[in-house]
Amino acid sequence: MTLFTKIITAILIIPSLLGIYTGDKKDTEEAYRETIASIAYENTQETAMAQIEIHDIIEEHFSSPLAEGKTEKKAIVIGYDGCRADALTLAQGKDSGIRKMLDNGASLNLVYCGGVNYPEINTQDTSTAPGWCSILTGEWADKTGITGNGITKSMEYKTLLTSLTEEKVIDSASFVTSWNGHFSTDNATYNLEKAYCEENSLDVSFNLCISDTNSANTVIKNLQEDDCSDFIFAIYEGTDHAGHAFGFSTNNPIYQVGFRINDVLAYRTLNAIEERDTYSTEDWLIIITSDHGGFGTGHGDESIQERMTFIVTNK
Repeated sequence: MTLFTKIITAILIIPSLLGIYTGDKKDTEEAYRETIASIAYENTQETAMAQIEIHDIIEEHFSSPLAEGKTEKKAIVIGYDGCRADALTLAQGKDSGIRKMLDNGASLNLVYCGGVNYPEINTQDTSTAPGWCSILTGEWADKTGITGNGITKSMEYKTLLTSLTEEKVIDSASFVTSWNGHFSTDNATYNLEKAYCEENSLDVSFNLCISDTNSANTVIKNLQEDDCSDFIFAIYEGTDHAGHAFGFSTNNPIYQVGFRINDVLAYRTLNAIEERDTYSTEDWLIIITSDHGGFGTGHGDESIQERMTFIVTNK
């Protein structure tokens, strides 16, 4: 365990032992909407993007012509697992990944997960596997079958990691996570896809890391290579871990720390992109987004706090 990990562990555990945070009775739909309205989103909850549209943004990036002076397409999705849309009030400071992007002209939009926009009843769980799967495949659970966690996806709908590599749109892709439910358990979402990539010698790496810090280091090491992966899909878990342990709420100091962990790791990741020797000739699509929000100490249901996510993108 690194010193950074020990410090963060102490920050997450000690407040609970001292009883600093015991719940948030102010986390109402009205308060949530007021906070959302105070953030500089370019759309509203009623006009929120569908989560599956993020897939189309990535696909369009790789299919569009190179900009003048650029020689290669690259893309990265930095996922803040379990990050509510109102948490962007916390994106402050010189080492905030989201603030860095917004200060450099990135767009900020609300996104809905769950298959349909709120207040319609969601058609897939507001959970990890369905959220990321909808982004990676461009389909809701009625097509992919991923209605919740613990379901292995068939190969009928491939992720962009696989399809772009197989179609030779890109040379390589990388999936980085510290949650084993993606491809490291018997019923993991992408077990069949991982096996398919291996059997067909596709340059798609599936990296299970022991912590968020390790995940970020894995991504940064990749970015430091001369020929880094063309498409990187990296998920940081700070907000989700803090939410499950202590409550999904921006009023919760532990959840604030979880967001802060994600945001600092994203900042480090963005710096690693800009420090590439070939950065000036690379056409990068950069996206920061989330799979779902949360309410109380959980998610998966139909509340607006669970249904609204976001996208920050330079395109």
